[in-house]
Amino acid sequence: MDIFNDNFKPIHIISLGAGVQSSTMALMFAQGELTPMPDGAIFADTGAEPKYVYDWLNWLETKLPFPIYRVMHKEGLQQSIIESIKRERFAAVPFFTESENRRGGMLRRQCTREFKVEPITQKLRRLLGLKFRQKAPKKILAIQYIGISLDEALRMKPSRLHWIEHQWPLINSVKMKRKDCLKWMEDRGYPKPERSACTFCPYHSDDEWYDLKYNHPKDFESAVKIDNMIRDGVRGTKEKLYLHRKLLPLTEIDFS
Repeated sequence: MDIFNDNFKPIHIISLGAGVQSSTMALMFAQGELTPMPDGAIFADTGAEPKYVYDWLNWLETKLPFPIYRVMHKEGLQQSIIESIKRERFAAVPFFTESENRRGGMLRRQCTREFKVEPITQKLRRLLGLKFRQKAPKKILAIQYIGISLDEALRMKPSRLHWIEHQWPLINSVKMKRKDCLKWMEDRGYPKPERSACTFCPYHSDDEWYDLKYNHPKDFESAVKIDNMIRDGVRGTKEKLYLHRKLLPLTEIDFS
């Protein structure tokens, strides 16, 4: 693949989160309802997804005519948090803090970029044959399909890299909302996918915490472990930290 050749055509890649929207989009491409057929999909594994996400991803691989590439940033997000407890590095997760200056506030959020966006970008570079630190030519090398639906249109952002072009087929091509994606899956007899997020994501709603606790107890236990570990702070802060906005341990919260 000569990316410097004038006849080079961009590769088409799905950014696969394995949630409702990106899964629907991938299956629509597979069935020809969206075109052109992608060259593959990339799933950035944080190493901290609930078991049902990995089960869903395994099922999805059997339904798609193109490969799913699974990538991970180093050891994964959960291990990164453990290291930050040891003061080796900062995991950059938006934990809730009870500091006097920002009680109920959140730490900065960089986990998505570090553990999702960057691993996908590195995989794209490898697929294109770009070597370490090699500069990409000033043209579009990859079309990246993002699974954002109409009701999330505010999340649409262009790529920060000149050689990647973002496209949002659920918005621009089929004008679907999340509920439309669920109906599309149901009408075709597909199982219902669940929201993809780390077990210890601070952005969980109480409904999601409730579901995790009672329907996926092992994954909830994993979140409780992280919640307890961050109580006395991570690198960069000695503030008490929590996974829930109530600033209480997960085991003490009534999510109902």
